[in-house]
Amino acid sequence: MGVTNRGNGLKVDEYDVDVILQQALDRLTVLADINSALAGTLEVGEGLRRVTRIVARRLGDWCAVDLLAGKGRIERISASRTESGSQPHEEQAFLPLPPGPAADPLVRVLRGAGPLLLTESDLAPDDRDQSETGRVSFAAGATSAVIAPLRARREVIGALIVSRSGDHPPLTEHDLPLIGDLVQRVGLAIDNARLYRQGQRVAERLQRSLLPELPDVDDLYMAARYSPSLATAEVGGDWYDSFLLSTGNTTLIIGDVTGHDLKAAVTMSQLRNMLRGIASDRQEPPEKILHRMDVAQHALYPGTTASCVFAVLHGPDTGPWEINYAVAGHPPPLLISHDGDARYLEGGRSHLLGVTTDLARTSATESLPARSTLLLYTDGLIERRGETLDQSLARLRQHAAALARETPDTFCDELLTGLAPDSTDDVALLALRLPRADRPESTASPAD
Repeated sequence: MGVTNRGNGLKVDEYDVDVILQQALDRLTVLADINSALAGTLEVGEGLRRVTRIVARRLGDWCAVDLLAGKGRIERISASRTESGSQPHEEQAFLPLPPGPAADPLVRVLRGAGPLLLTESDLAPDDRDQSETGRVSFAAGATSAVIAPLRARREVIGALIVSRSGDHPPLTEHDLPLIGDLVQRVGLAIDNARLYRQGQRVAERLQRSLLPELPDVDDLYMAARYSPSLATAEVGGDWYDSFLLSTGNTTLIIGDVTGHDLKAAVTMSQLRNMLRGIASDRQEPPEKILHRMDVAQHALYPGTTASCVFAVLHGPDTGPWEINYAVAGHPPPLLISHDGDARYLEGGRSHLLGVTTDLARTSATESLPARSTLLLYTDGLIERRGETLDQSLARLRQHAAALARETPDTFCDELLTGLAPDSTDDVALLALRLPRADRPESTASPAD
């Protein structure tokens, strides 16, 4: 039974219509799967591994992605094959750029031709040169293949190769439009991922350039870390700071400007410098310094808010030591003794910086034992989705207690590795290690 197109007199079987519709549906399904695979990650290698697995299952029995790597090389990011319905087997390697003539199919594609359809005769081994790309680029025993160029902003950046072997029906010209759509999406995804990484590197360099060097104080050992968010290329508002006052006391500061964009980073730099100026000029208790910050912030940067811990360390070189500190809407400092006892300093708490100039602020004073470690940190270190703040703080306390006798550098690195390996927020840390109360200068060591 058939249907007739009265405009041109052609007759199409219903079976043929079903086949055409099924082919169109299969094509859309493959493209949808590819889009989902690429949208799920901004990491180039992982995205391309997902693509080759899908293409090997749905279009051929083998698929590879090669990217130009410079210096006469191509990098095989991923190659996947299916055999008898098994899961794809993946490969990865650097390969020499084919030195063959312009007629070599991979050379032609890398120069902008394609997609190229290769038949069994095109893929037959050539006794004249067993090192040509047929042995490098395709799965063994391939009977048909398509090589398609991957482009980004009109430049060829690599190639996608699909092949079939054995009893599978060969690839035909009917497969070229689908593969053309596929490589267009893959090339765009590669370009976006590269731009993302470039933006992330620029953002991180900018953020780090805004952070200060720690002061060199003979009787103290300090370490600081800044770790950018892995979920965004934007700069953030986290910062740490420490500097010497004219009295000889040492300041310890950690803060986080509300927001996660370039404006937050600029505001962070402005607030940090303003806090430095006020603290250096006034030499007042922390609660008064933060109140002056409120006044200045309302006048100069209205509408901005930030959390902050401002602390001043007092004491002679050999102790005893104490800190006077104020906390403006920030997670509390953590004090860890040399024996591994850890507790949060809960005093001196008040509202965020920039909220109001009418409410009073408070400060608190704590004694610091010899060889103890004081940790200031931003909320990116502790906050987790689906977890209460109490749970997050308990986890940090337990982890820090286990690191009580590590050097401050190792202490900070281990905290980042253990608590924030894939944080979706920026993280800033500032750790202070106090020396022995009566240590001779000649035997001092950071681990003490």
